[in-house]
Amino acid sequence: MSGFLYGIALQCKLDIRSKSLLITCYIVPLIFFLLMGGIFTSVMPEMRNTLIQSMSVMSVSMGAFIGLPPSLIETYGSDIKKIYKANGVPIYLGLVIMFLSAFVHLIITCVVIMLLATILFEATLPEQLPGFFFALALYTIVSLSIGSILGLIIKNQAKLTMIAQLVFLPSIMLSGIMFPIDLLPDFLKMIGRIFPAYWGYRLMLENSLCLENLWYLILVFFAAVILCGILLKKQKSK
Repeated sequence: MSGFLYGIALQCKLDIRSKSLLITCYIVPLIFFLLMGGIFTSVMPEMRNTLIQSMSVMSVSMGAFIGLPPSLIETYGSDIKKIYKANGVPIYLGLVIMFLSAFVHLIITCVVIMLLATILFEATLPEQLPGFFFALALYTIVSLSIGSILGLIIKNQAKLTMIAQLVFLPSIMLSGIMFPIDLLPDFLKMIGRIFPAYWGYRLMLENSLCLENLWYLILVFFAAVILCGILLKKQKSK
């Protein structure tokens, strides 16, 4: 129990000092939302109906794929891991706490986006808020699980940045949040379905909370959990 509390206290201190967390979970998503929200609703007024869902997918994707992995490298690739071991903190606890911390930050950002979207751009609130938040939470969990894999498997910061962008950009461009998916060629539609953003976005839309949109996200999550477990065992042996 003392190890768990120590891990939480340490993570809180790291969160406060983390510029990466502040930029990727708050500053960039909110600036992007304020700029693109005005553009989208001016050029395509019908986007008011899906603006909240679109900007939520973008914010979660950025925080999970670009924000979380560097924090994991910071912990598991530095002396912080040794501090964990010296204080009896289980090796997996760092990942769990960072995962939960990022989850909370991203949900806060999405709630802020929801409130601002209705005030600034007259965006339509989801009719079924519990269903929307369930879909948002599930997509956030799945995205963070993928970000966890990136942070545990890649040791080089420069390489991580490049690979994270290769996951983030297709997630945004091929998911249908920027423009209708029907405008894309068939082969790009198929590629887009590989990324959880495609399924998460549809899950957040009205009347889309069904097994057809759920199964892929659940499958990716369990696969990510298994892979993270394997990677953490390797970390423990080092």
